[in-house]
Amino acid sequence: MCGIAGLCGLEHEKALSGIKIMTDLMRDRGPDAQGVFSSAGGEVVFGHRRLSIIDLTEAGAQPMVSDDHRFIITFNGEIYNHAEIRDRLLKEGGRPFRGRSDTEVLLRAFERWGDGALDVIKGMFAVGIYDCESRELTLFRDRVGEKPLYYGWVCGGFAFASSIAAISALPGFEKVIDTTVLHRYFLYGYIPAPDTIWRSVKKLEPGAVMRIRAPFTMNSVTEHRKYWDVTEKMLYGVSHPFRGSFEEASEELERLLLNSVRSQMVADVPLGAFLSGGIDSSTIVSLMQKLAPGRVRTFTVGMKEKGFNEAEIAKETAGILGTDHTELYIGHDDMKAVIPRLTEMFGEPFADSSQIPTYLVSRMTRQHVTVSLSGDAGDELFSGYTSYASVYRIWNKIKGFPLPLRNAVSRAVLASPLSKKEIYRIKGKLLSAETPGVVHDLEFETDPIVRKIVKGDEGVSPVRNPGDDVDLPDPRLSCMLMDLIMYHPDDILTKVDRTAMAVSLETRIPFLDRDVAEFSFSIPVDMQWKDGRGKQVLRNILYKYVPKELLDRPKKGFSIPVETWLREGSLRNWAMYLMDEKAVAETGCLDPDAVKTIRDDFYLRGIWRPQVWYILMFMDWYEEFVRKSSVGSSL
Repeated sequence: MCGIAGLCGLEHEKALSGIKIMTDLMRDRGPDAQGVFSSAGGEVVFGHRRLSIIDLTEAGAQPMVSDDHRFIITFNGEIYNHAEIRDRLLKEGGRPFRGRSDTEVLLRAFERWGDGALDVIKGMFAVGIYDCESRELTLFRDRVGEKPLYYGWVCGGFAFASSIAAISALPGFEKVIDTTVLHRYFLYGYIPAPDTIWRSVKKLEPGAVMRIRAPFTMNSVTEHRKYWDVTEKMLYGVSHPFRGSFEEASEELERLLLNSVRSQMVADVPLGAFLSGGIDSSTIVSLMQKLAPGRVRTFTVGMKEKGFNEAEIAKETAGILGTDHTELYIGHDDMKAVIPRLTEMFGEPFADSSQIPTYLVSRMTRQHVTVSLSGDAGDELFSGYTSYASVYRIWNKIKGFPLPLRNAVSRAVLASPLSKKEIYRIKGKLLSAETPGVVHDLEFETDPIVRKIVKGDEGVSPVRNPGDDVDLPDPRLSCMLMDLIMYHPDDILTKVDRTAMAVSLETRIPFLDRDVAEFSFSIPVDMQWKDGRGKQVLRNILYKYVPKELLDRPKKGFSIPVETWLREGSLRNWAMYLMDEKAVAETGCLDPDAVKTIRDDFYLRGIWRPQVWYILMFMDWYEEFVRKSSVGSSL
């Protein structure tokens, strides 16, 4: 993994100074080397920070220029099938390669096949390629959003980077908050793509390609489209279901996973895996150990507090599989010490508190290896969340009643004294749900005070997300699709990337292999569920390697007692400082009265809302990126 940056359409010396600022801020993403390239005339400048993983020599250095000097690439990620693509290019008459890097393979593939390369490559990536002949910049991002790519028209030109903070640090950047995204942030704790906290910066969506030509103005965008769309792929899979038996589905999935794991175990640096003791990471580690010539390195962090410790199961699993296992036990003081670093890691408000243990396991793992495989995406691809079963049950109860009737009852419940209790607010809103996706989403829309946090937000219509209205035959599929569109890339993958990159650790996710994901969509959802539990096909694979009894215990997970921490000592003082009425009013976009209500409900009346943490993460971000840093001189 690396950090990439580009500035287009600026005066050359200003672009060079801007690129240095951007790459310096991304040192953790690429501590091994840095590089800069300027096109003839200097209208395009690329920067790169390198975390060396494959071909550690200068032959893999970036930005990389094609042999004919027409194309320049800056690339973050890994192309897992680069060896196969290299062989294909050579068989088609391509010239010999200078080195062994996947960067050179990707550049050659783009030279030869253009957009056709997007259909061939498999991996995680965020890429910028400049064509010096047509003066056109192409940006593209991997299919599911493992690697970040931000862009925007700022400081008189066009900028892109792996880090939003690298763009907002440019001198002259106008720090105007996009208040239209704040309602979603205060519902979910993150900002969904393509939006960011800044009005002038966007995220390139997963599976998207974008082209822009000189002079790199907003009117210069020649293309912005999806080359791979999760909705289309799921609809295709559902309409072309796997016709084999349960055992045959397990065999095919294992074959595809073995191919994915094998390709993702290729590295010229030490490699290991996270092992939590759950189904997903245990499956990945089992397959790694099957393929490895020696003992796989595995890593777990456990809780010192009893009752919230999956490290014991992870240790048992590691013993059965024969891995070289390392564990670290942490307490609340270890986790609280991470909080001051969170804003710096993410660059925009982000409030999934599991970011804390994810950072700690990444930090511990980086002390031993440079690359770690992860079990993320198992729940979203193989119908694992228990909430999916809840939505299935609720939707099947209410769908038989006409929507107008349900709307009338919903209004009556929400207007009655019953609505003072959260359970009745939830039931009232569920009655008016038009689709299973809305049922899934309504868990975030139950508290009236939440809508008042953002100034002028009371009149905003209820949130509707991509995937809400997609016609799928089962409510559980609707939930999976919504999570894959938004929650997985913008929460889970963001959390993993930013915390791991903060310690220069590359993470890889075998479940997100294109072939694995597309096959998962074809597995009938009823095949995935038994006795109220999902992931049955995946479990069937794992039980070949690890005893069923070990993994069928109730899941414990990490306890992140943010509520308790914020009542104590220095964190209480920190929270009270950030939620002070004057500080909140200074933002100009939050309602001090609403924030005071949430704060006083928590500290005086013992009412906890997740929005307490969301507000604190927003205010801490505001303190660091707005209040402390004034707008500098222009580039």
